[in-house]
Amino acid sequence: MEKNVICIKWGTKFGAEYVNRLYKMVKKNLKLPFRFVCFTDDTNGLIDGIETMELPPYEDNPNIGDKGWRKLSLFSSELGDLKGNALFLDLDIVIMQNLEPFFEEEGDFLIVKDWDFPDDIIGNSSVFRFKIGAHPEVLENFYNLGNTIRCDYKNEQAFLSYQMHEKGILKYWNLDWCVSFKRNCLRTFPLNFFMLPKEPKAKILVFHGRPTPEQARKGYMGKGGLRYVKPTKWLDKYWE
Repeated sequence: MEKNVICIKWGTKFGAEYVNRLYKMVKKNLKLPFRFVCFTDDTNGLIDGIETMELPPYEDNPNIGDKGWRKLSLFSSELGDLKGNALFLDLDIVIMQNLEPFFEEEGDFLIVKDWDFPDDIIGNSSVFRFKIGAHPEVLENFYNLGNTIRCDYKNEQAFLSYQMHEKGILKYWNLDWCVSFKRNCLRTFPLNFFMLPKEPKAKILVFHGRPTPEQARKGYMGKGGLRYVKPTKWLDKYWE
């Protein structure tokens, strides 16, 4: 059965090069037939092999800030002509190993367990799999909460996690599959000034916040030096 790998790009935060790199990494690490679809408002610069579709309908709420909420539009009742399961990937991840297990794992909804909330059920939505069109009420519930949504949920991934938890289908990927560059690779201060970040044996490396993959490759100085990153050239093996 053909695999659906999807991403979403809108605005100017990420250029076409991020989508192109993501597609190349998927192609390198998924040998079974797959469709790679980018939902976007700008198709310029995207390479052959990437299917593009219009952004799913979304009613923007300027009062809640974080534009990541647009990801919830993927839970529309339809996503073009796509059927079955879809593996969603953020544009700033780095794929390191075979992706087939992400399609083989049993479950109706799978997501990364968020490292910043060990005592909460919140997932990190950089990598999640869902059944297309099966949960339109997620988007409906988001709209129904309106401006009050920020009272209970910090961001879209917290809301999404609790929605799936209430449905009884929230499940996390194996903890070794998706690791955080910030939480699992960076050396503690002051070792970060002398040693390269650790190269993990993971399938996907997640970048959330700073540094980005590009910043990590070149070297990065965070606030006060606590998140200083030596130029991490081993990323070149994966992030092409």
